Amino acid sequence: MVFTHDTAASLQAAVTLVNSELEPVGLRTPEELDDFFADFGYTGRHDGDQAEVDEVHAIVPRLRAVLTAHRDEAVRIVNEMLRDAQALPQLQRHDGLDWHLHAIAPDRPLAERIVVETAMAMIDVIRADEMSRLAICADETCEGIVLDLSRNRSRRFCSVTCGNRNAVAAYRARQAEAEEAGE
Repeated sequence: MVFTHDTAASLQAAVTLVNSELEPVGLRTPEELDDFFADFGYTGRHDGDQAEVDEVHAIVPRLRAVLTAHRDEAVRIVNEMLRDAQALPQLQRHDGLDWHLHAIAPDRPLAERIVVETAMAMIDVIRADEMSRLAICADETCEGIVLDLSRNRSRRFCSVTCGNRNAVAAYRARQAEAEEAGE
C-alpha cells in the first residue's frame, strides 16, 4: 500500500467530492451528504442540513486546486489550508481504527474538517513525492480527477464511465481502420 488507510481515505473522499461537481446529479442534498459522510467514515459534527451541503460545495474549488497543483504549489496551498483552520495535529484512536492523525476538533464544521483532512493527506503525498498519483482524467471530454493508488500506476480515467467511453471509441476506430484497409 502506498499510503496509510486514513491518507488514502481522505484523498478518495476529496477526489469524490471534487468529481461530484462534474456530474449532473452530485452531492446536492443533505441525504446525499449523509451518504458521503458515512461512505468515507467521517466522524464528529454533521449538521445534516442544506447549509452544510452549501458549505461543502464552497470548498470544492480549493480541493481541486490542491489536488491538481504541482508539488511546490501544493505545499503553499496545504500550508494555507492548515494555517486558516489553525490545525493542531494530534494522534487519535477511535471506532476500531489504530493511531492516526486528526488536526482539527471533531466539533468543527464538516467542510472545515474535509479541508484539513485533505491537507493532512496531501502532506503524505508531497513528502513521498507521489504527486503523479493525482491526475486529470485521460478522457479528453472530462475534467475529473484520477487518484491512482494502484501498484503499477495504470489508472488513467476518473470513472468506469470514462474508461468505457474511451474503450468503445478505440474499438470503433479500429473497426473503421480495418474496414478502410479491407476496401
